[in-house]
Amino acid sequence: MALDIAGILDAVVSHALASGRFEAVNGHEPENPPSLGVSAAVWADQVLPVRASGLGSTTVDVVLNVRLYASTQSEPADAIDPALIEAVDVLCAAYVSDFTLDGLVRQVDVLGAHGPALQVRAGYIQQSGAVFRVMTITLPVIVNDLWEQVA
Repeated sequence: MALDIAGILDAVVSHALASGRFEAVNGHEPENPPSLGVSAAVWADQVLPVRASGLGSTTVDVVLNVRLYASTQSEPADAIDPALIEAVDVLCAAYVSDFTLDGLVRQVDVLGAHGPALQVRAGYIQQSGAVFRVMTITLPVIVNDLWEQVA
């Protein structure tokens, strides 16, 4: 079995787009400033073997980043964090519920049983001279029986 990372990334991007919360959603970490309004980007961060894998195959924890962006020039400034947190809330609520990406993954590792837990970290980044308020969601997804173990 091969890791369908393109399918997993496409599914997470499609889910974010379907939420209706974003002006744009990229399937990669952008090198240029994001669009105006609230936008998002999804990319792979880590692939880790799960220690409690089966006897004949290895299950993996694929850790994705889902970063939400808003320009610090947005007005009113007091609305920037609430807009980002509302979008985070919609996404995380879906991730914690029955989120299998149409069977591409077993589950989201919400509590970090096999690696990093689902979490959100706020901050700022600067790209091409523009400053953005960001909220980065760490989204760990478990993929069963990915790599065959041969003795």
